[in-house]
Amino acid sequence: MVVNDWVHFIAGAFILISLGLGILINPNWFWFTAFVGANLLQFGFSKVCPLAMILKKLGVPESRQCK
Repeated sequence: MVVNDWVHFIAGAFILISLGLGILINPNWFWFTAFVGANLLQFGFSKVCPLAMILKKLGVPESRQCK
């Protein structure tokens, strides 16, 4: 998987987990859902993604290798 795939996977997982925690544990978890949504929104305008920068530093490839 490449950086873009990981960003979508992690953002989706965080949203689903925080929604579940908000329903089952405490509604304050919805703030985490809002935080993830706000990061996705700001990426749409600025094209800057902190998670993608972290993943790149960890060595996740930016594009698929053609064989």
